[in-house]
Formats: sequence, C-alpha cells, structure tokens
Amino acid sequence: MLNAARAVFSGAVISRTGQRMASTGPSYEALAVSSVSPYVYHVELNRPEKLNAFNEAMWHNLGECFNDLGQNADCRAIVLSGAGKLFTAGIDLNSMVKIGASISEQDDVARRCKILSNFIKKYQDAITSLEKCSKPVIAAIHGACIGAGINLVTAADIRYCTKDAWFQVKEVAIGMAADVGVLQRLPKVTGNDSLCRELSYTARKLLSSEAKEFGLLSKVFDDKESMMKEAFSVAASIASHSPVAVQGTKKNLVFSRDHTVQEGLDNIHDWNMVMLQSEDFMNAAAAAATKSGAPEFSKL
Repeated sequence: MLNAARAVFSGAVISRTGQRMASTGPSYEALAVSSVSPYVYHVELNRPEKLNAFNEAMWHNLGECFNDLGQNADCRAIVLSGAGKLFTAGIDLNSMVKIGASISEQDDVARRCKILSNFIKKYQDAITSLEKCSKPVIAAIHGACIGAGINLVTAADIRYCTKDAWFQVKEVAIGMAADVGVLQRLPKVTGNDSLCRELSYTARKLLSSEAKEFGLLSKVFDDKESMMKEAFSVAASIASHSPVAVQGTKKNLVFSRDHTVQEGLDNIHDWNMVMLQSEDFMNAAAAAATKSGAPEFSKL
C-alpha cells in the first residue's frame, strides 16, 4: 500500500497522489527515503527481513540521513516509520557479536574502552540526529518498538502508534544499561519518573493504551494505514507554515526542555529579535490580517 509513496532518494519519486516529484541526494542501505508531498519526506527503517533490527549500516544511515534532511531546503517535515511487520526489533545481536570480537582482540583495558567509547558515541549521535535536525520528525510506530527503537522515537517530536504497538526498554534483559538516550529523554518526554524507572529496571512490555496514558504518544490508531494517512497529513500541515517559524519553534522547545524558564525566555528573545525581521513574519501577519490565505514561503 505504501510502496506507491516510497522511492529511494537516488531517483525520481512518486508522491501519494501519483505525482512524479524530482529528488536528488544519497541512497541508504538500511533506510528508504522519499518525498511524498511538497516539503514532506518519509524515512523508513528498511530491513524488513531482519525486523528492522539496528545493524552498523542503520546506525550510520540514521545520522547521515537526518543530518542531510536538516540541511535540505526542500524538506520541512519528516515522517519516520518502519517497513514490514513491525517498527523495529531493536539491536541486531549479530552486530553486537562483531563488536565483541573487535574488543576481544585487545588485551589492554584502555584500548578496549577506546573501541567501546567510539561505538557508543556514534550510536548516541545517530539517535540525537533526530533532535538536532531542524525539521519536525513524526514517528509512526506499528507492532514492536524494542530497545534501540524506543531510544529512537523519544528523540522524535511527535509520536503516533497503532493499537497493536508495544514498547520495551529491553537493555537490562541483555545485561546492559541503555546508553543511547532513552534514560535521558523518556522521563522528560512523559513526566513520569516512577514508570520510567519501572520500565527500565524490569524490561517489561508497555502496550499502546498504557503508553498513551503514560504521555509517550499523541494518538493511537486502529491500523497502520490510518496512522500513516494522519502522519502525512500533519506533516503537510507543518510544512505549510513558515520554515523560519517552525524551525525556530523546534529549536527553542529543545533548548527550553533542558534549561530554566528564564534561560528559555532569553533564548527566544535573542532568536526573535532577529527572525521577526524575516519576510515570513511580515507575509504571514499580512495574510492573517486580510484573511487572504496562507502565503507561499520561500525555501530556507
């Protein structure tokens, strides 16, 4: 069903309406990236035969892709989903075995630590690339969202899921503490420290209904088709607004989450004393005053 809305970055793209849209940029081994409507991009975890488990290629591709889209003036909003039966099964354990083999080749603890440090930092940066991307990211989750998956979606701006979706902070079950963002972001995303600790200490499953009540999700849908339709619709709505305004809003929301109210106010003060001089503000304010409809905003 979604195949018609998906094409790899390296060629022409077919939109959901059937319109052929030009697209240039890199292709990715573990992701499928397409433009589904003006200024809206779709990023799919694309290892369905491996349940979208995170291997080295996916970690590398995620960071590269969201960094690229953050700089792409033709992109203003992104929908992130998973191809196949589920969103993601988490870390590809075969990749972990390879990491273990590279560590075992070193006899010295300092050398082993250096290898692990490089891997952990690379994986952290891949997840954080969603947060650093200036374009809002809507995570659309179906089926399982395990381990690395819940780390990933907590770095998104908006989260939707299907009613059959479930989540699991699984790291303690494989003998490690989660190290790529969920322990840092989940308590701030949900505001429920107690349940975050319960999930992280026990590795139990969190079903969609509880996740919605928990504050992890905006909406729960009956099926993937209806979820994706809404995700693309919301992304299109975001993309219709001034990119100066939307990107400034994301930048300041991310900043304010980890700073005091006054620091957040100072930050938006410094931002708006410059950006209120943008043509976007002038044009949008004039359109609102005259009820003439939203203007077309220049690329940013």
